[in-house]
Amino acid sequence: MQRNVGGLDRIVRGVLGTWLLVVAGAAVLSGRRTTAVATAIAGSGLLVNAVTRFCGGNFLLGIDTTETSSCSCE
Repeated sequence: MQRNVGGLDRIVRGVLGTWLLVVAGAAVLSGRRTTAVATAIAGSGLLVNAVTRFCGGNFLLGIDTTETSSCSCE
């Protein structure tokens, strides 16, 4: 897999994914299982995108938010 998620896009996905998992936890505690499942799936997907730095939607649309620089930071 070629990386296509980076920079601010990666940070936003991580923060939003974490927030959605917190919402899912709150939904479980209040007995709203459908909401909990939907938000947990969405949050998990965003966190996977942030960790792996790959998004299938970006790939299909030809979007690449990684910084292209001459030195490798890894």
